[in-house]
Amino acid sequence: MTTFEVLLSETARRQLGDLPPDLQANIKERLRDLRNDPYRSGPRRDIKRLKGPKRDYYRLRAGNYRAIYVIEGNRVMVAKVLPRSKAYDWIE
Repeated sequence: MTTFEVLLSETARRQLGDLPPDLQANIKERLRDLRNDPYRSGPRRDIKRLKGPKRDYYRLRAGNYRAIYVIEGNRVMVAKVLPRSKAYDWIE
């Protein structure tokens, strides 16, 4: 079984750090779950594939927040952690 490495961009790290501690812990736990399978939803993992013009993104739902990421090889690269209302505006 392949284990994936989950990496956060500086932007995602900053956005996550600005959230309340309990919400941070919830999102971090869900991000850790991506190490096993970043492609499919499962218990505590609501994942959806997003079509972008240049690449495919994935989103992980955590309450009213979304972690947007891409998968490159065995790396999950989290680009943004945003409230649902702003999560999809930047994908063009």
